[in-house]
Amino acid sequence: MDILRISVLGVSGVLLAIFLKDRAPEYVSLISLGIGLVILGLAVGKIGYLFDSLEQLRESLPVDGSYVTTLLKMIGITYIGQFASGICKDAGYGSTGTQIELFCRLSVMVLSMPVLLALLDTIQGFLT
Repeated sequence: MDILRISVLGVSGVLLAIFLKDRAPEYVSLISLGIGLVILGLAVGKIGYLFDSLEQLRESLPVDGSYVTTLLKMIGITYIGQFASGICKDAGYGSTGTQIELFCRLSVMVLSMPVLLALLDTIQGFLT
């Protein structure tokens, strides 16, 4: 049911922005930002569930806690980056949005390197 509520909220915001685009274009970006913030607020419950699930996974499996922390950072970077990029693109600053996406991708790659190196060490340990 949440997806239906979010979808109706998003479509309503887009329709309102289209309606106001010719009459009051200065409000279109604010509508987009407001709808985005409302959806972000509604997503907090989902994020809490995700944190609880990852905590149960960490307790069930002998996984280093730093890997779970890294995974959470990656999720946060991608979500915030997509949100900021979408706002920039909606406001007409597509190149800025693209640069934000590029920076987020590079940040995720940098965060994933220790995990990748640990995986390669584990594979190398199996082979020797």
